[in-house]
Amino acid sequence: MKSSFVILLLALGLCYGQKKGTQTQELHLDMPISNCESGSCSTQATKITIDSNWRWTHDISSATNCYTGNEWSSQFCPDSDTCTANCAIDGVDQNTWTGTYGITAGGGSVTLKFVTHGPYSTNIGSRLYLLESDSAYRMFHLKNREFSIDVDSSNLPCGLNGAMYFVEMDQDGGLSEYPTNEAGAAYGTGYCDAQCPHDMKFIAGKANCDEWVPSADDPNSGTGKYGICCPEMDIWEANSQAQSFTSHPCNVDGYTPCTGTDCGDNGADRYSGVCDKDGCDFAAYRNGVHDFYGPGMTVDSSKKVTLVTQFITSDGTDNGDLVEVRRIFIQDGQTIQNTAVNFPGVTAYDSITEEYCHEIKSFFGDFDDHSAKGGLKAMGDSLGRGHVLVMSLWDDHYAHMLWLDSSYPTTGDLNAPGVLRGPCPTTGGVPSELENQYADASVTFSNIKIGPIQTY
Repeated sequence: MKSSFVILLLALGLCYGQKKGTQTQELHLDMPISNCESGSCSTQATKITIDSNWRWTHDISSATNCYTGNEWSSQFCPDSDTCTANCAIDGVDQNTWTGTYGITAGGGSVTLKFVTHGPYSTNIGSRLYLLESDSAYRMFHLKNREFSIDVDSSNLPCGLNGAMYFVEMDQDGGLSEYPTNEAGAAYGTGYCDAQCPHDMKFIAGKANCDEWVPSADDPNSGTGKYGICCPEMDIWEANSQAQSFTSHPCNVDGYTPCTGTDCGDNGADRYSGVCDKDGCDFAAYRNGVHDFYGPGMTVDSSKKVTLVTQFITSDGTDNGDLVEVRRIFIQDGQTIQNTAVNFPGVTAYDSITEEYCHEIKSFFGDFDDHSAKGGLKAMGDSLGRGHVLVMSLWDDHYAHMLWLDSSYPTTGDLNAPGVLRGPCPTTGGVPSELENQYADASVTFSNIKIGPIQTY
């Protein structure tokens, strides 16, 4: 599917391009990390860029919008080829970072604000990527490695998700793979994930405006004909009330455009797509432990916490199969082991393993798409090829984040295992209400470290 998509682009010729705008000079914010992979730790001068979806998209020869609100311009974008030739995504300078997107960074830390009222628009959330240079993402090879990051989710109410995760994006953002992509990693291109999102404005270097449907309740988004899939490893999806980490394998390698059934769109096709959208999640609340994570609890969400995630292989080498994803918390100088599953008759697993995924999905009555898509071995194979680090803050127009922090599905029996996922009300999480009531909500990520197991 991926190769045929490339051939299609080549057949269209090289005159079309996902162009770089010249209205604003691009600036990447410094966010150094600690690299301990050699056995001793040193500072790596990494930076962050913002996803292309958040960037100003305009006519290449003027400041006229190609995309306004949640609609493409009929003048510049009557079809994908014309739109790709006409339109550019522009740079982000210091004023744009803070005044438009509400993002501040310094000293190895970045804070993402939920709602920012800028001079030309109202921005909701953001999605950032870690760069190793101004033109390439920093690739992480996580098998037989330990990854740690400090997170402050104290200012995130029910319904929001301050997420940090890895996805199998191309290191250059697709610059070399897709001739029509002229922007690359520098401009935050090439996003993909296991949900195979259709809301990306550009996919494989071409405008995704064909068959575009503006969202009925999201003034900034819509869906196009194409989705974009790749394996995803969620390190942290959380607010102040609930948290989880999740493996999402796919049966494709890396950045893969999709249409139709292959995208696994919600509904009858969900489990027919190329990626495991449900994933195998480890969530304390859903696993029957309701006093482990939250304000004043064992892991106190009113304070910053260090998340340590270990990717353990079958033979203790980088080439072994991934067999376990283990979580450790550090807070106030104390090491806190992950809680264990707390249901009668279910093994007290405290990490993601194949055995855990099989047993917990059977107990919850969930379809085991994780195994169908290759399980932890497939997830490990993907991690071995290299992943890009993503940090985001978002609200949920589809399910109001109830799958993370409330009862879901909302029609489910509250006594049925797996339905209770957090303490938040099922009436909450409505984006319009959150954006009005919690505009100043934020999440802070800091102190990123990568190294051998037991680095912490």
